[in-house]
Amino acid sequence: MADPPTRSIGSIGEVFAAFLKLGVTSFGGPIAHLGYFRDEFVLRRRWLSEAAYADLVALCQFLPGPTSSQVGFALGLMRAGWGGALAAFMAFTLPSAVFLIILALTATSIEGPLAQGLLHGLKIVAVAIVAQAVLGMSRSLCPDRERASIAVAAVLLLAVAPGSVGMMLAILFGPGAGAVLRRGQVVDETRSSVPVPKALGAAALVAFATLLAALPVFASLNQGLALADSFYRAGALVFGGGHVVLPLLEAETVQSGWVSAGTFLTGYGATQAVPGPLFTFAAWLGASMTLPPNGVFGAVNDVSDRRPESPAPTIPPRPTPPVRMPMACRRFLGSE
Repeated sequence: MADPPTRSIGSIGEVFAAFLKLGVTSFGGPIAHLGYFRDEFVLRRRWLSEAAYADLVALCQFLPGPTSSQVGFALGLMRAGWGGALAAFMAFTLPSAVFLIILALTATSIEGPLAQGLLHGLKIVAVAIVAQAVLGMSRSLCPDRERASIAVAAVLLLAVAPGSVGMMLAILFGPGAGAVLRRGQVVDETRSSVPVPKALGAAALVAFATLLAALPVFASLNQGLALADSFYRAGALVFGGGHVVLPLLEAETVQSGWVSAGTFLTGYGATQAVPGPLFTFAAWLGASMTLPPNGVFGAVNDVSDRRPESPAPTIPPRPTPPVRMPMACRRFLGSE
């Protein structure tokens, strides 16, 4: 089946409206979001071709950080320039981030059979969405034996080595296998390019590396910089997006004493119950922290350059009540 023709460049308002609808309806995590994007922007709106969308997804899978959010940002950039990129990112991210901030400031727990049933139902729907997206993309991207073999081999590789390591191996395996199996064949699909000048791309790469190296050096100056350092590394060093980043976030926040283990798990459950990207879980963590910056400022990660005038307050440990032994044991030991 031929790819649908692409439409002309749109407006920032169009991009914002399209992604806002997805921001309040897209449940299921990053893989499901890619299926939503394909249905909305490739099949329905025809902003780009199937081949161009596949290239964009492959590029974002190769980069660290949240894949679906990067794809959305790039789609907005391709459609309406830098204003469209910002509109896509804000519209897709803000609904779940705002909801999680409010929930972190007002709710104490998400539990009970009704809440668990809701989460379970959303996960089942997400499985159907992912299956439909995989089936649709497989028909257009794997039409022959060679490309289907590469896809099956990548799935087996991910099954043997799950997580970011398996994903990186699959990403490296795909181009190599494609170069061998498809050698000498002409690729006739039209591709779309992302309008980013080379100089700007190089500057962004330098800024990325500079922040990655500099933030740990200055993290000891105040709690805001320490918070920025932890979450920046979580986004910069984790491939695969979504659930892959959870162990690193747990190590940075729970083991550091910024949030409790119960708060972390409750926030993860709340994030599963709201639409939008999973990385807005960071908004819950920032709003739930016991040390400043917390609340709304912690959620948006408002980093202050000022050194605090006094040490951050600490919460004294709760006194442990005395342990009373059973009456029979005390009589046996002669304490009664």
